[in-house]
Amino acid sequence: MSSFERSHIILAEEIEERFEAFKKAVHPSRVVGFVRDDFLIEDAKAVIAEAYISEASLKYVVLAAKQFNVYSQNALLKLLEEPPTNIALVIIAPSKSVLLPTVRSRLPILNELSGEAPQGVELTLGSLDLGALYGFVTSVGRMDRHESKALIERLFYQASVVEKLPLSTEQLDAFARAFRLLEVNARLQNVLLTVLMPFLPEQRRAG
Repeated sequence: MSSFERSHIILAEEIEERFEAFKKAVHPSRVVGFVRDDFLIEDAKAVIAEAYISEASLKYVVLAAKQFNVYSQNALLKLLEEPPTNIALVIIAPSKSVLLPTVRSRLPILNELSGEAPQGVELTLGSLDLGALYGFVTSVGRMDRHESKALIERLFYQASVVEKLPLSTEQLDAFARAFRLLEVNARLQNVLLTVLMPFLPEQRRAG
């Protein structure tokens, strides 16, 4: 099976142009596209309905957008993990940061962006202890929502790429929850605690 015949994520700068190029690349296979500026929960429901229409041959359901609503992404998790027979889901996005870690962790990523390589953080998550955790949290100054999301993204990159840690469901859920909390303007230091606490060994969490 080639990479085009399974669900995956494409990171591209021009969303609509990449969608058209994808359709040509997989022709004559059937492609159903949901191309939006903002991908909302109503769009997620439409994608789920489309995906469960039985198909005799491979059908691509493409979700292409500049922004993906957090709630719409959560609604798609089960479908992304277990797509129906003959269904390949393709997400086209302008950057990884618009997608939840729980979405990214479920699909392979084709990165076609020409921008700077992401960076981790000066914190070793694989051997995290309470002192390092609180030292990191208290060292972080005021940030706006965009900067806060970027920091959470760097922590995820540190864990999954720099340290190559096998992330547990609890840790992945903590990253997803962090983005939701930042959407409602939660205090960054509290959000960081929810992300970092699952990296502590059980015996250290009680302090």
